[in-house]
Amino acid sequence: MAEDRRPWFKTLLRVRGSVIRAVLPRVGICTAFSLIVTLAHEAGMSVSWPVLGGVVPSLVLGLLLVFRTNASYERFWEGRKLWGNIVNTSRNLARQIWVSVDTSRQSKERALKLLVAFAIATKQHLRQQPCEQELRHLVTPAQLDKMLGMNSPPLEIAFWLGDYLQVQQLKGRINPYQLQAMTQQVNGLVDALGGCERILKTPLPLAYSIHLKQLLVMYCLALPFQVVSELNLWTVLVVALVAFAVFGVEEIGLEIENPFGCDPNDLPLNAICRTMEHNIQDLVTLTPSIEKNEQQPWQITALLPVGQEKQSIE
Repeated sequence: MAEDRRPWFKTLLRVRGSVIRAVLPRVGICTAFSLIVTLAHEAGMSVSWPVLGGVVPSLVLGLLLVFRTNASYERFWEGRKLWGNIVNTSRNLARQIWVSVDTSRQSKERALKLLVAFAIATKQHLRQQPCEQELRHLVTPAQLDKMLGMNSPPLEIAFWLGDYLQVQQLKGRINPYQLQAMTQQVNGLVDALGGCERILKTPLPLAYSIHLKQLLVMYCLALPFQVVSELNLWTVLVVALVAFAVFGVEEIGLEIENPFGCDPNDLPLNAICRTMEHNIQDLVTLTPSIEKNEQQPWQITALLPVGQEKQSIE
């Protein structure tokens, strides 16, 4: 069931996938500070300073938070589009190899497994995790040993795919036009890999993150001085809610800034790779017409003059 189709109250009370645990220490510090200010006010001390409301204007802080969240979501959505390109390009290339290459099924199955291996290797490469276990059933032992010594296993797999296509063209199993089309698909996979690496290795500027955090702390610590004279004991609750809101928005930006991890808010790369593998498994159950050697539905039967037989025109 899609996320937006889940029961509303179940989603409201859900802790896993939320930022509650991450922001709780910060909210606790601000709440404790507001409690101290409130107790001092109740004891008769002069701690009400409404002038502090102009130190960090709410509009400025809001714009900074919006920019932070939008920048992170743009990275998240760009990563999803790149992985969508990997899925679609792999499907197209798998279909072209399975239908067009005039060679044994075993040879084509090995090539199609390389497409799944490319996706899994890309996922593990972006997560900076080893890929040996997940690729063992998709590549040969020699290929696996070779990848373990490479800095970028997905590029090695892309090289094997390109080399496979070149060999098939030299052996006359595909024509030069088919080779060009399939090579462009391999290039598309490498382009998507490069786009994901660009997102991973280009974090938001550190100075911006530092400045935003400093403003958030200043705003939350100055807030009880602004409202304590009007809210009295309610100051603690109000500060806690405001701190939870602003720190939560900032933490959401941090959560989705790198969309390739293993957190609940990251892209479901494991599920995407499993879907690709299932697609390949379905494809290899089909028998292309190049193996059947029989007339197919797209062949057109033309009517010739009376007395002559019909002939098939491909």
